[in-house]
Amino acid sequence: MIVYSVTVMVEAGLADEWMQWMRDVHIPDVLATGYFTGHRLQRLVFPEPDEGQQTFNIQYFCESYEAYNCYQKEQAPRLQAEHNARYKDRFVAFRTLLEDLSVEAPH
Repeated sequence: MIVYSVTVMVEAGLADEWMQWMRDVHIPDVLATGYFTGHRLQRLVFPEPDEGQQTFNIQYFCESYEAYNCYQKEQAPRLQAEHNARYKDRFVAFRTLLEDLSVEAPH
């Protein structure tokens, strides 16, 4: 399984609104592309984020590198542009790609 991991640091005053938008709009839009089998949304608790910030991590699960590459080519630019337009200059994000070596898939 491939894990597409997106870590996002947002202004603390924006965190609740951002998280609600992610839950209601962005994550469902990403999953609706059909390239991912599920996701996990997490908030960083340690080490403590910088004052005035909250840090979140979203992990999207896909079956293959091919599925991930198709998502990046066909869907990611549009979805990232929507996020950037909504939260311009109020977040920092970085993305990583992981290979899950667990025997069991996450629930």
